[in-house]
Amino acid sequence: MSIDLIKAHAYGNDFLFAPLDQTPSDGRARLAREMCDRHTGVGGDGLVLHTPIPSGSRMVLYNADGGVAEVSGNAVRCLAAIVARDRPELDELRVETDAGPIALRKLETREPRWIFEAEMPAPSGLARRTLEVAGAAVEVVQLSVGNPQCVVLGGPLTEDRLHELGAALAVHEAYPHGTNVELVEVVTPSHIRILIWERGVGPTAASGTGACASGVAAAAFGGASRSLDVESPGGVQRVVWEEAAIRLTGWAEIVMTGRWDG
Repeated sequence: MSIDLIKAHAYGNDFLFAPLDQTPSDGRARLAREMCDRHTGVGGDGLVLHTPIPSGSRMVLYNADGGVAEVSGNAVRCLAAIVARDRPELDELRVETDAGPIALRKLETREPRWIFEAEMPAPSGLARRTLEVAGAAVEVVQLSVGNPQCVVLGGPLTEDRLHELGAALAVHEAYPHGTNVELVEVVTPSHIRILIWERGVGPTAASGTGACASGVAAAAFGGASRSLDVESPGGVQRVVWEEAAIRLTGWAEIVMTGRWDG
């Protein structure tokens, strides 16, 4: 089986992209696991299967463990970079996802890097709750930004704490379909820092939807502004929480094109 393959990343959150019509319909989860393996495959946080539409592209996202995810802000931006490379006349484009269509506006091009503002889904189900994790009560903020998110405000941002809380909350019984997890520190009202545990992946250097969810949670319950910079290990993304949408600004970079002969 030979498949056209592109690798791209946004702030170190990396994805593989393959045409939907080149992949077997009954083996896509297995293909995602094989391709995303960092030792025996190409390596990535997820596999995006895509097909063109007049205004952009349609995508289906498989996490590295083979599970299907509704949306990824960084994967959407990476796919937009691929579309913008191949169709430079499109300054505004659309990526259709399982969480709905996302409109993007191209702000700047410095190949192999593109900067976009994306109109991400408005938050829903925003609420505080207390969960028991490893025998301790942990206060979290839960919401959806097209995919499920669980945010822990305050406390130290350490790898040990991320592995303890992120791993447990991602598969907590409160979230039967799993959830993404962020640890958040409010540095100033306009700047927060986060660490991410992504459902079906584990720790990631960045997350577009995680940045959106963290910004919303920090603004709603942590004293932050609704317009802020979100810093993760991979870099800083801009999040603006509006009534009808969350505007997410950042870059994506194409790093490889080739073929998979698995």
